[in-house]
Amino acid sequence: QVQLVESGGGLVQAGGSLRLSCAASGGTDSTYAMGWFRQATGKEREFVATIGWPGHFTYYADSVKGRFTISRDNTKNTVYLQMNSLKPEDTAVYYCAARTTYRSSSTANEYDYWGQGTQVTVSS
Repeated sequence: QVQLVESGGGLVQAGGSLRLSCAASGGTDSTYAMGWFRQATGKEREFVATIGWPGHFTYYADSVKGRFTISRDNTKNTVYLQMNSLKPEDTAVYYCAARTTYRSSSTANEYDYWGQGTQVTVSS
């Protein structure tokens, strides 16, 4: 059983930056692909970024491409989402997810474990 804990969310002005972290514990001796998803109020959860094991095959939603970067530090069992040039439409709860395979995926129902989420609010 893998536990995921996100951190790093907060309030930022448009154009600013935040870095989200997702720390994994339990069962981390296996290989996991990781993903970030987000859900804005009144909207469905949507894919943001994914990274395979051990760090290849990153893929991004068109809406964040060129602004967000996903990375991982396997020695710390942590995945990051660096978010630059933030826009008000990036406001959402951001979730970290893990799937028990090395292959990255943009499909939420292919993930086995989810964190509780961290709020990101971008003011205009």
